[in-house]
Amino acid sequence: MRGMNIPYLRVGASLVLAAVCGLAQANLVFAINEGVTYRVPNEEIRARYAAIAADLSKLLKQPVQIEPVADYPSLRKGLADKAYDLALVHPAHLSIEAIKKSDYKLLVVTKGFQDYKANFLVAADSPLKSLADLKGRKLGAPDEDSITSWMVRATIRDQVGDAQQVSYVYTRYQDAVPFFVENSLTPAGATAANAVIKAWQAKGGKVLATSKAVPIKHVIASPKLPPEQAEAVREYLLALDSTEEGKKKLEPTKWKGFALYDNAAMMALGTWLGL
Repeated sequence: MRGMNIPYLRVGASLVLAAVCGLAQANLVFAINEGVTYRVPNEEIRARYAAIAADLSKLLKQPVQIEPVADYPSLRKGLADKAYDLALVHPAHLSIEAIKKSDYKLLVVTKGFQDYKANFLVAADSPLKSLADLKGRKLGAPDEDSITSWMVRATIRDQVGDAQQVSYVYTRYQDAVPFFVENSLTPAGATAANAVIKAWQAKGGKVLATSKAVPIKHVIASPKLPPEQAEAVREYLLALDSTEEGKKKLEPTKWKGFALYDNAAMMALGTWLGL
């Protein structure tokens, strides 16, 4: 009877070994959110990060799968569920929320986006002298859940005393904000898009005020990712722009590279935002 059990034991051991190997090769999910201003096909986004994903797969010894996540509700839920091992998150408030509530770890921020500020636009002949003058008035702003609008409301709160003392007229895209002011729908509009701000000033428009700077486009790691792997990803990303080969891999993403940012300072910005 004992001899008859040996094949079953071997089969059982083989199944266990296969299961363990399968788990070891499970894909690591790298979510990518580049904001909501423009719609880009998912396949295009995957192609942009293909070289980086290939490098990370070798580094972590597991396949890394790029997962584009365009809308914020899905991104917020995925982060809350710890569905992503890594994530590049455009809206800083969702990244900070994930760090505070879901134990994600801030790895790096994206170079060129550390000084992201909301600018408050007014017409050249506007009677408004400061943001305090917006009390009881309307303000045009991007999508209500955009990082820009979170920054706008925090800035208004600081200047007026209560963010709700201003009525917000939201639009999905930042480049639509000047339309409100140009057509006297609102006496002021807020945007953080440099192209929109430069175009406004080129036409003679004024910037009434600016918000604090908030770094955006963070790369964060799930608490499920072992610390040594998270650190390896951080070091890889920091070094990308230091070689010609790395710069070529960055080119499709349009990012200049990645930089460190103090976690305590980031959490303090989260408090300012009202998170």
